[in-house]
Amino acid sequence: MPNIRFFSKLAFICNLCFLIALIVQKAPLPLQGEITATVILIGYLFAGIINLVVNLICLVLFLSKKLQPYHLQSWLLVANFLFLIPELFLLLR
Repeated sequence: MPNIRFFSKLAFICNLCFLIALIVQKAPLPLQGEITATVILIGYLFAGIINLVVNLICLVLFLSKKLQPYHLQSWLLVANFLFLIPELFLLLR
């Protein structure tokens, strides 16, 4: 479980790709290219899965009162949770 810090940061990066993918999708002239395709893939596919797993692990650690030794930043936990809501909405839709 010591990798939870790495995976929470990875989830945040995927969440940023999710946000960029939403902006690219709503743009009047969608961008095309390999980088855009990669960002959309990471944003739509991996962000929801990784963020869900990270939030569930953090919830289990929080409920078992073992979250403190991992020294996770509170802003990172809150940001990942706030990104999880629209990701779940799009995933379940």
